[in-house]
Amino acid sequence: MSLTSAPDSRPSSRAAPPAGRRTESPVVDLNVGGEFYTTTLGTLRKFPGSKLAEMFSSPAKACLDAEGRFFIDRCGTYFGPILEYLRSGQLPTQHIPEVYLEAQYYEIKPLIKYLEDTPQIFGEQVARKQFLLQVPGYSENLELMVRLARAEAVAARCSRVLVCLVRNEKEDANCADALRSLEANKRSVVKFGPWKAALDISDLLDCLNMDIKAQGYQVCYSHNSPLPAKVSDYFYTFSFSWW
Repeated sequence: MSLTSAPDSRPSSRAAPPAGRRTESPVVDLNVGGEFYTTTLGTLRKFPGSKLAEMFSSPAKACLDAEGRFFIDRCGTYFGPILEYLRSGQLPTQHIPEVYLEAQYYEIKPLIKYLEDTPQIFGEQVARKQFLLQVPGYSENLELMVRLARAEAVAARCSRVLVCLVRNEKEDANCADALRSLEANKRSVVKFGPWKAALDISDLLDCLNMDIKAQGYQVCYSHNSPLPAKVSDYFYTFSFSWW
């Protein structure tokens, strides 16, 4: 299959154009991650600045499968809504986060903009991520929590990770002695904060819980700290279940 007007030497079941009119068939067969689609070059090139249009801009950039179909190594399940949008402007209503990722990959900017205004993507990309940007070192500390839990998982059904949450400099100072004591006893603690924005600790705990579960772990948290009452409010235990 070619993207140019050169004739295709393979047999085709498609009707030939009328005599005297030499035109290239705009029909394209696609294999997207094992899912098969049929469309036209015009549809795939609808947005010239997109990565999808670039894929079909020249024969040199084409990758074919064993049957001569154009092959794209992406999840084919969510390519369908992308294709319907290109064909008719039909907007997706299901699997919004997954379709959003595919729209980003293919760089279809109008669809990306629409999806970013949906409640699912707006809530994640704008509200929650902006919330977490106010917490210094959030991603690094989240990764540290998982590493500590895995390190303690040998021959154990559960791992427990102690977390310290301090909203401001005053709370940070209140916890300083407790943190030094834990360090002296070789007890690992993951500390979040202080931060400047008016963030609620319960929201931060829910974000940690959500992001760890998104990685496939079974986790829950509780407010049972072995520390003195005057500082216990700042400490939480995250429990990872392995079996």
